[in-house]
Amino acid sequence: MANNDEIDATGENPSVSTEESGLASVLHRVDGRHQRSERTRQALIEAFLRLLRRNPTMPTVSQIAREAGCSVRSVFERFSDRNTLMLATADHAIAVGQAEAVARNVDADRTIRIRSHVKTRALACEKWLPLWQVIVVQDQAELRQRVAMVRAANIERMKLMYRPELATLTESDRDNLLMALAVLISFESWDQLRHGNNLSMEAAQAVWRSAIDRMLPLAALPGGA
Repeated sequence: MANNDEIDATGENPSVSTEESGLASVLHRVDGRHQRSERTRQALIEAFLRLLRRNPTMPTVSQIAREAGCSVRSVFERFSDRNTLMLATADHAIAVGQAEAVARNVDADRTIRIRSHVKTRALACEKWLPLWQVIVVQDQAELRQRVAMVRAANIERMKLMYRPELATLTESDRDNLLMALAVLISFESWDQLRHGNNLSMEAAQAVWRSAIDRMLPLAALPGGA
């Protein structure tokens, strides 16, 4: 007589088939719960960002949960506290921001490079300024690291965009100029232009373009002429 481990007339093992089916069902349920949890997590991050764009002050956990359409318990099931949620939001913003701020037209002429760089930087500042204003005042080591990362990435992008001009300077002069340019096109500068001086997007960009053009040295002529 065949036992449960033997293959039946169809060529299949009924016991193994049932076990595999049960395992697949369990894995499907686990995967479904994971996906729902990730969707809720992302919804909380996006809710946090929407609240900041409406009012650049730290929202409460209750406000974030209400904006995301979930319970306060759901927040704490995914984040240990509000600081952890803020850190996750910062990481999300950095990933999206870096993807959107890819250096373009790096081999174009000076005018096009300046215009391209300023436009990219202005769009980033316009989009992420509310989050930046909250992050920079937090006394949290992990957030300070993220702030330093963003500032360093900004300088690296300028090295690419203005390589011909920077190549004419000594290392010390180049570093000093990059620091000055970084201050010029900082989030704080954009806030002053847009909200302190009530300039339009285009007018604020024009200020940056003009200042960068004056600050950059002339690039070396081809052939060293």
